[in-house]
Amino acid sequence: MKYSRRLAVFLSLIGGLLCNAAQAEEPFILGIGTHLMNFEASPRKPLALAADAGITALKDDAFWSTAEPAPNQLRIVPQWRSYLNIATTLNLSRLTILDYSTSFHNNAKPREGKVKAAYLNYVNYVTAQLGNRVDYYEIWNEWDLEAPKDAKLAADYAALVRDAVPLIRKHTVGQKGTPAKILAGSITPEGMDYGFADHLIDAGMLDLIDGLSVHPYAHCAGGGQNNPESWVNWMRQYERHIREKAGRDVPIYLTEMAWPSHTGACGNTPATQAAYMARIMFFARTIPNIKGMWWYDLINDGPNRTDQEHNFGLLNEDLSPKPAYDVMKVISPFIKDFTYEAASSTWDENLYMLHFKKGKEQVVVAWSGAKVRDKTLVGSTPQAGAVQLIDTAQPQKGWVNDSTSWQCQGAQCSAAITLTEFPKIIRLNTAN
Repeated sequence: MKYSRRLAVFLSLIGGLLCNAAQAEEPFILGIGTHLMNFEASPRKPLALAADAGITALKDDAFWSTAEPAPNQLRIVPQWRSYLNIATTLNLSRLTILDYSTSFHNNAKPREGKVKAAYLNYVNYVTAQLGNRVDYYEIWNEWDLEAPKDAKLAADYAALVRDAVPLIRKHTVGQKGTPAKILAGSITPEGMDYGFADHLIDAGMLDLIDGLSVHPYAHCAGGGQNNPESWVNWMRQYERHIREKAGRDVPIYLTEMAWPSHTGACGNTPATQAAYMARIMFFARTIPNIKGMWWYDLINDGPNRTDQEHNFGLLNEDLSPKPAYDVMKVISPFIKDFTYEAASSTWDENLYMLHFKKGKEQVVVAWSGAKVRDKTLVGSTPQAGAVQLIDTAQPQKGWVNDSTSWQCQGAQCSAAITLTEFPKIIRLNTAN
């Protein structure tokens, strides 16, 4: 009997180690939000453009109001299946949000009574029909939006998650394919600052789900904080707070994050949008427990260049590329496939030099957060010839030989590099 117990404990420990190893090896999710799943027009061309840019994951809505156009009349519309099928053929993973109410429930949140019961019925039906054709189910979208300080609102959301999770698990665990993961929270910036997640943690919500989702927009942050460098400091503090509050590592998924390109309040040029996106993407790889980011979004929602909501896309409304799209194409391999090397990286007074590695390949991603600056780059391994780099200010050129060459004394090599707000991806193993 004692031997059996020891064997069971041993197998449990081995299983836990294997599980942890599998989790550690999961690649970073490079995703994009789309507004295509609910339109009849084929999404094949824009989704192919997303795949061509190196994006690996999609996010869209399975609206409650679409699934239930009238009381107790549930359906899956053809365009949902078409969207998911096309995404599958393009090797794009799928995140689907189970969200928003219906007009016959007065667009009320499902906090209690018949509205909550109807929402759970919708969740049960949709996940039974779609199953593991969806890789991630997210429960609601920005529940905290109108009252991020409201503890009762948080408690009602945690209760909704508690009731929805078993329904989703029933239709995904043990079924064909890899079981879908369940995300919850989709917490707004105000909710992040006002501790909305704290109430969810106290209610035990993290024990039910596979990850906490947040929407850390910062383009309208005050006090000079609306830049990538302030953003990463905020996100580092937030991740640490969640980890300490929960008493363990918490997988965090940035299911919405973006910088718009529009004129007016909180606006930036398309070029700045591209530079900020690159810096934010690389910064995200430096934060423990962030498992992925879905940039918002793929296509501009309209032509009005003064309307913020029209100008979040990587593509214009006619699918022509904005600067951010071309930048995404060149940075995506490093975001997805390379590992951040913290010990080699330096952050010093608006000068950022982040080291990444993939097997024998080594790069440093460097930029200046304030103004153009010259920096001497020192390589710890032998280098040879011209400095090879990708300048995200000119992404169409890809890898180029810079005008600067490596100068070596013994095993130590250095090169003078001019840095701007656009990250430069510099190859460090040129001697090989």
